[in-house]
Amino acid sequence: MEQFLKSVERRALRMAQIATGNTEDALDIVQDSMLGLVRSYSDNPPDEWRLLFFRILQNSIRDWGRRRSIRNRCMVWLNGLKSNGAEEQQDPIEGLADPKGRTPEKHALTTNAITVLDSALRNLSIRQQQAFLLRAWEGLSVNETAEVMGCSEGTIKTLYSRAVHALRDKLEEHWP
Repeated sequence: MEQFLKSVERRALRMAQIATGNTEDALDIVQDSMLGLVRSYSDNPPDEWRLLFFRILQNSIRDWGRRRSIRNRCMVWLNGLKSNGAEEQQDPIEGLADPKGRTPEKHALTTNAITVLDSALRNLSIRQQQAFLLRAWEGLSVNETAEVMGCSEGTIKTLYSRAVHALRDKLEEHWP
C-alpha cells in the first residue's frame, strides 16, 4: 500500500491544487483521500486501489467545493476583516544559479507557459478538470474515468472533449 501511495501522491496533489487553487487545502484533500483508502480498502486487491483512490479523491474534491461554496455564502462579511499586514519575504534560494543549466530566458518562457497552463486548467469547470487530468495524466480509460467520477462514459467523453478544446484555444500560443 505504501508503494502505491508514493506512486500517486504527487499527481494527486497537483490535481487537488488545480481544483482548489490552494496548496494547504490540496494537501488536506490528498491526505484525507489516502487515509480513506487505507482505512476502508487496504484489504482489497492492489489492482483495485488505483480506481478506488481516485474515486475517493474525486469525492473529496467535490466535498471541498461544496463546503467552500457554503462557507463563501455564509461568511461574506469576513472579507472586510482580513488584514494585509504581512509582507512576503524573498526566498534566498531564488537567486542561486539553476543546477540544470537553464538560461534565464528559457526558464522565463517555461515558467510563463506553465503559468498559462495552470490558469487554463483552473478556468475549466471542476468536472472538466478532473476528467482531463484523470484521462491525460493518469491514463485512465473512458470506462475507468466514468467509474471514478460516478457518471456515464458519454459524459466523460463530452467533459474531456470540451476540456481539450478549451485548453487548445488558450494554449495555442505557447505550445504548437
